[in-house]
Amino acid sequence: MAKTHTIAVAGKGGVGKTTTCGMLIDYLCKKRSGPVLVVDADANSNLNEVLGVAPDTTLGQIREEMAQAELKGTIPKSMTKAQYAEIQFSNALIEEDDFDMLIMGRTQGEGCYCFVNSMLKRQMDKYVPNYAYVVMDNEAGLEHVARGTLPHVDTMLLISDCSRRGVQAVARLAEMINEMELKPGQMGLIINRAPGGVLDPGVKAEIDKHGLKLLGVLPQDEAVYRCDCDGEPSAKLPESNPVKAALKNIMLDLGI
Repeated sequence: MAKTHTIAVAGKGGVGKTTTCGMLIDYLCKKRSGPVLVVDADANSNLNEVLGVAPDTTLGQIREEMAQAELKGTIPKSMTKAQYAEIQFSNALIEEDDFDMLIMGRTQGEGCYCFVNSMLKRQMDKYVPNYAYVVMDNEAGLEHVARGTLPHVDTMLLISDCSRRGVQAVARLAEMINEMELKPGQMGLIINRAPGGVLDPGVKAEIDKHGLKLLGVLPQDEAVYRCDCDGEPSAKLPESNPVKAALKNIMLDLGI
């Protein structure tokens, strides 16, 4: 199998990041270039709803249970801590027809999570090579990528709405990515919810001011809005949907 291509989607809350991520996942699944692993790494995300998936448990819940088991000494004597961790983490993998999914869940509580986080990273390192694509929906701080729990990013997609303030927020995120020396293979900006799919000149000037690479513009769309309102999976909208069509063109331009 060819090397896994990892795609991270990042942006502040409320800009349509998770909806865009869901449509990207649907595009990759329909492309049928290989299996897709989805990682919801934003504790406030509802990526499972966008994809129409009902989660059983999250890695955050399992991590908490494991940390408590280590603290209380309740790990079964018949297995090593590593064996116990592998069994527990494997229970969090949601297997769908077109993709597999892991939900990171809440961030860690008080106490030492060194062993658990180390085991989670080891488990992720085992999972990733089995997939053609790994798509990660991240919180704005990119905590899991920065910590090394999630793999190196090949393509970093920064999502903003079509406002100047949204672009300014993404510019700060791009600076943080550079400061953390994450060094993604390629990084660029997707503007979401633009009226008529047209970028305002003032917003374009703001993008240029911050030296951001504009990958493309996604239009404001009534069908996506209705899905959000009704709790329907927007990733399953037809291929003729204008947002899906625009995103497909962006991915093709990126060689994905």
